[in-house]
Amino acid sequence: MSTLSMSQTMTRGPARAPGRLDQRGVALAIVLCAQLMIILDMTVVNIALPTIARGLHFSAPSLSWVLNAYTLTFGGLLLLGGRAGDLLGRRRVFMAGILLFTAASLAGGLATSAGWLLAARALQGAGGAIASPAVLALITSSFPEGRERTRALGLYTAVAMGGASLGLVLGGMITEWTSWRWVLFVNVPIGVAVLLATPRFLGESQRRPGQFDLTGALTSTAGMAALVYAFIRAASAGWHDPLSLGAFGAAIVLLGLFLLTESRAAQPITPLRLFADRGRSGSYLARLLLVAGMFGMFFFLTQFVQDILGFSPLRAGLAFVPMTAVLFTVSRAAPRLLGRFTPKVLMVSGLLPVVAGMAWLARITPATGYLPGVLGPMLLLGAGMGVVFVPLTMASLAGVRPEDSGAASSMVNVTQQVGGSLGLAILVTVYGTASRNAAGGGRTLGTALGQARQAIVHGMASAFATATIFDACALLVIIMAIGGWQRRAAR
Repeated sequence: MSTLSMSQTMTRGPARAPGRLDQRGVALAIVLCAQLMIILDMTVVNIALPTIARGLHFSAPSLSWVLNAYTLTFGGLLLLGGRAGDLLGRRRVFMAGILLFTAASLAGGLATSAGWLLAARALQGAGGAIASPAVLALITSSFPEGRERTRALGLYTAVAMGGASLGLVLGGMITEWTSWRWVLFVNVPIGVAVLLATPRFLGESQRRPGQFDLTGALTSTAGMAALVYAFIRAASAGWHDPLSLGAFGAAIVLLGLFLLTESRAAQPITPLRLFADRGRSGSYLARLLLVAGMFGMFFFLTQFVQDILGFSPLRAGLAFVPMTAVLFTVSRAAPRLLGRFTPKVLMVSGLLPVVAGMAWLARITPATGYLPGVLGPMLLLGAGMGVVFVPLTMASLAGVRPEDSGAASSMVNVTQQVGGSLGLAILVTVYGTASRNAAGGGRTLGTALGQARQAIVHGMASAFATATIFDACALLVIIMAIGGWQRRAAR
C-alpha cells in the first residue's frame, strides 16, 4: 500500500492489511510534524518578545498582538479549514495550508516594521487553520476507538501541549545564538520537507458535496477579533474608552449573528447539535478555560525570568526544560492510565496540580527566585497538563456522528486557540490595570526602578491569580458536566 487514503481508512474498520500499520505510522508522523511546527509558533516567539519589542518598537500592550494575530486567525478560521478539507480534499487543503504557513514565516522573518510582522503572523495563523484540521481528522478516521486511538491521541497531546512549552526552549536558543528572525525562518525548511513528503505518504480523501459557510466563518472570526481587541484596548486606555466600549458592542453583535447564522444554515460550519451533549460541551468549555490560563502563564513567566530575574534568552528558554520534560513524559503515560481509570478521574487528578501550580505563581514577588518559586509551579503545571489533555480530547470526540467528525475535531482546536487568544487578552488587561494601580497607589518605597519592578510583578501576580480562577472553573466544569466516576474494565 503506497498511499494512505483517509476516507478509505474510515470505512475499513480495525482489520489491517500487512504493511498498513507502518504506512499509517509514517502518515501520522508527517501530520504530527506539521502540527508541531504550527503549535511551536504559538509560543516560540514568547522568549523573543523583549527583543522584538526593541527592534520593531512595540508598546507593552500591543506586544501581545504578536501572539494574538496568530491565534485569532488560527482559531477563527479552523472550522472553515476543516470544511474546506471535506469539500476539496484533505490532502490538497493540507498542502495549501502548509504552503501559506511557510511563505508567511519567511515574510515574518524579513519584517522591518510592527505592522509587517503582525500581518505575517496573521497569515501564519490562516495557514495553520487550513492545514491543522487534517491532523485530528486523520487520527479519528484511521484509528478506531479504543487502545489504538488512545495511543494516537497521546502522541497528539504530547505534540499539542509539549510543543507549546518546547517552543519556549527553542525560542530561547534561537534568539540567543542567532536572531529573533530565525524563530520564523526555521519553519521554512520544515515546511518544505512536509510539502515534499505529503504526496508520497498521504492519499487524497473523497470529496463531499456541499458549500462553504462563509458568513459563519467571517462573523465568528471578526467577533472574536473584536472581543480580544476590546480587552487589549482596555488594558492600555481604560474601561471607559469609547473604542474599547465600541469593540465590546461589535463583538456582541457579530457573535450573535454567528449563532443566528449557524442555527439557520443548511450546512453550518459549526453544527450546533455538537453542543447538545452535556459532556462534550463541558469538555470544550474546560479546554477553553484551561488553555486561557496556560497561554497567559507562558506569556508572563517568560518576561518575569528575563526582566525580573535577569535571565538571557537562552537561559530563559532552558528554564522551561524541566516543565517540558515532565509534560512529555506524563502525556506519554496518560494512555496507559486510561486502562485503569475513567477519563473524568484523570481529568480531575490532572487539574488539581494545575490549580495548585498557578496559585503558587500568584504569590510571586520581586524577591522570588527560580528555585523554588518558579521551578516548583512549572513542574506541577507540566505534570497536571500532561494528564488532563488526553482524556479531555477523548471526551470531545466520543460518540460524534461520522458526518460531524471533522467539525468536532476542528472544535477541539478552535476552543484551544480561542481560549489562548481570549485568555491572554483578559490577563493582559488584568496585568495592565493592576500594575497601573500599584504604580499610582504608593504601594512601594525606594527608588523609581524599585517601584517600577514592584508594580510590574504585582501586575503579573494578579494575572496569575486570574489564571488560577480560570483553572478552578475548568475543574468545576469537569466535575459538574462530564460523567463517569466509576472505574471501568481495562481495555
